[in-house]
Amino acid sequence: MLRLCTLADIPDNDARGFRSARGEVIVARQGMSVHGYLNSCPHLGIGINFQPNVFMDFTQRYLLCANHGALFRVEDGFCFRGPCQGQSLKKVQLLIENGIIWLTN
Repeated sequence: MLRLCTLADIPDNDARGFRSARGEVIVARQGMSVHGYLNSCPHLGIGINFQPNVFMDFTQRYLLCANHGALFRVEDGFCFRGPCQGQSLKKVQLLIENGIIWLTN
């Protein structure tokens, strides 16, 4: 397991990026839940952000691909708008233990 950060390090309805052996991992927080994805757009195969740790759309409800405007649901990484509609970000498994977020796979 790889320690990424604490839950408090990610504001509610926001996301952060972390380097791992598998590449950059996006950790998105919704309340006390976190969701993790590889930072790779299914449309272009490149990271979804231009600026470090800027992954959310202006409403803070969806993950946004800054390259072409695709929107992904935070809870499952499913793209519901944009050129990769119907595809999903690749999920990674996370664990919260004593307020610490761990990458488990």
